[in-house]
Amino acid sequence: MGETGPPLIRLRDVRKIYRAGGVEHLAVSEASFDVHAGELVSLVGPSGCGKTTLLKIVAGLHGHDGGEVTIGAPGTAFDPARDIGMVFQQALLLKWRTVLGNVLLPAEILGLPARAARERACALLSLVGLAGTEDKYPAELSGGMQQRAAIARALIHGPKLLLMDEPFGALDALTRERMNLELLRIRAETGATILFVTHGIAEAVFLGDRVVVLTAGPARMADDIAVTLPRPRTLAMKTTQEFGEYARRIYALLGLG
Repeated sequence: MGETGPPLIRLRDVRKIYRAGGVEHLAVSEASFDVHAGELVSLVGPSGCGKTTLLKIVAGLHGHDGGEVTIGAPGTAFDPARDIGMVFQQALLLKWRTVLGNVLLPAEILGLPARAARERACALLSLVGLAGTEDKYPAELSGGMQQRAAIARALIHGPKLLLMDEPFGALDALTRERMNLELLRIRAETGATILFVTHGIAEAVFLGDRVVVLTAGPARMADDIAVTLPRPRTLAMKTTQEFGEYARRIYALLGLG
């Protein structure tokens, strides 16, 4: 999907070095890939390979020490505060705010009109299957429900780009499968552009229009694989030969095949 026109994200030979106590650590080396508007691109690799570092570089939370990073189409304004939404492995909801209050937080920070933001927040909670939980507190929700609220919060200000850092990694296997399906449904309804970090190979293939494979740190590009499985995706696809071939290809790239 979405591979027409200039990319929304463009990385070319990106490097990142961490320095501590006079010692340099090369975290990312020669990472190059694009993400076009409307795509869901999975970023997969072993733990510690630099996936989260790359996500933070895209988000503007980290600088980089070499290469080129371009966010936003040429000739269009791109403000990371307004145009990026982020979802982390932990939902990070404020325990003293209601579900609705948590979803509204970015809108309040950005000074968006209160009435319209509240209407959008309620619509998003309905979209993620949390209608009726507006006045509940995070402690009253399951882990999967908290992550749904975090997704609604990330979408409240209508970002052009959604960055997700292993958002389902802390969930049990069945809840994780349900959340994968939920994310695909939300993506289909919103048209969101998503860069999704995971160390789960099956999850990367199941979700992605493309899978960018990174080697063990320092992160190097191993491949950029187009996934041509039909949409809408179903869990039954995971049992097919085609799905297995994608997974085996990625395992081989990571030295696990």
